[in-house]
Amino acid sequence: MPDSEPIFLLLPSILSLILFFILIKRKQRRYNLPPGNMGWPFLGETIGYLRPYSATSVGEFMHQHISRYGNIYKSNLFGEKTIVSADAGLNKFILQNEGRLFECSYPRSIGGILGKWSMLVLVGDMHRDMRIISLNFLSNARLRTHLLREVEKHTLLVLNTWKEKCIFSAQDEAKKFTFNLMAKNIMSMDPGHPETEQLKKEYVTFMKGVVSAPLNLPGTAYRKALQSRSTILKFIEKKMEVRIRKMKEGKENSEEDDLLEWVLKHSNLSTEQILDLILSLLFAGHETSSVAITLAIYFLPGCPLAIQQLREEHLEIARAKNQSGETELNWDDYKKMEFTQCVINETLRLGNVVRFLHRKALKDVRYKGYDIPCGWKVLPVIAAVHLDPCLFDHPQLFNPWRWQCGGVPAFPFSGGSITVHSYTQNNGSRGAGTTTSSASSSNYFMPFGGGPRLCAGTELAKLEMAVFIHHLVLNYQWELADTDEAFAFPFVDFPKGLPIRVFKS
Repeated sequence: MPDSEPIFLLLPSILSLILFFILIKRKQRRYNLPPGNMGWPFLGETIGYLRPYSATSVGEFMHQHISRYGNIYKSNLFGEKTIVSADAGLNKFILQNEGRLFECSYPRSIGGILGKWSMLVLVGDMHRDMRIISLNFLSNARLRTHLLREVEKHTLLVLNTWKEKCIFSAQDEAKKFTFNLMAKNIMSMDPGHPETEQLKKEYVTFMKGVVSAPLNLPGTAYRKALQSRSTILKFIEKKMEVRIRKMKEGKENSEEDDLLEWVLKHSNLSTEQILDLILSLLFAGHETSSVAITLAIYFLPGCPLAIQQLREEHLEIARAKNQSGETELNWDDYKKMEFTQCVINETLRLGNVVRFLHRKALKDVRYKGYDIPCGWKVLPVIAAVHLDPCLFDHPQLFNPWRWQCGGVPAFPFSGGSITVHSYTQNNGSRGAGTTTSSASSSNYFMPFGGGPRLCAGTELAKLEMAVFIHHLVLNYQWELADTDEAFAFPFVDFPKGLPIRVFKS
């Protein structure tokens, strides 16, 4: 009997454990999860999901999974149980319910390199406060009176260096434009100045780490990026110290009307918070806009009718300015760039600079009969919606006219070299067809995200693209100098930098 006494003592614990597992099993069984494949332990399907593919497609992985499981499926990505959504309605639902049913949830490696106070990873009140600061700095009034002038100035600084028949990387030129613009308006740094060039060099190393595998080992891109991050933050902090000292001494410079000055005067942020805010805005304002401009330069040669219509629109603006004796663009000129906005929309739809977002379910959510369990990662794939043939006719074709009211009665076919991306035929003839009205599909057009986390720089990005296109089509013709295309890594990049040859108009 004494030998059996330990068994009797352990019996309640054993029964409790069995009951606990039964309850867990029952809880798991009550979820009606979408179909899918969880892949390998821990790794799941992450390697396949992140395999590079053409940026004008959803990639083989997504295509196969959507074909097999539908637009909503389960997987294991980035080390977490995940619901992947290529469903337009669910994506919009996720973004509109930010903070209530879902919240931002990027991998820790992103926060480690951008900083814990980066707007990309912040949630709740702190994100709201940081976003308000950004929106105040990028207000409509500031766009009209200050930033439009700055965007045009920096556009011309780049374009005026282009020589007849020269070959260069369009991607590098676009990055030069956006970096100089952001460095000037964030910290009043002048283009070409040694400290600006040194910061740019560190930033290039930093960016390579942001988009690399998060391996914090000697010699890796991620480790080098962390070192560059430290160098960049020290540089920004020195700028802060100089500004604070000037403010105390009453020696403020009226020309330093930048974000750093605004934050120091109008916010109660700590030094660490200011550093992460400036770094994240430099990252967001430089990287995404430069990729979008490069994509426009890539798509347009394959659609000569679009270039022709753009040139007509901008020539009309230029003629009106000559008659009035004005030289600089103003807000009224910008608002006249209607077809340009169609080109911008189509570039963002087809190129998908931001391909998917990271979210996490805060509560159990049911959508279209499927359950999304609390705590699961949720990936709304924006690119899959923008390339959905149910929403956009012939979605892999570059057609700016789809964004005009009511669309157009026929596809504008013409001769061109990028046949896979534009409405082109070798014989240059017109083909019949219809386009989806922009009214219905635009409800699911979300190149800048949506809901409370809609990109604070949305209007600045569109302004940058429009002004750059204005001066580009007025002053130059261009052609692709080498075979290259946009790839998703999942960040969008041109492996060869998009070499182009330019000719003055």
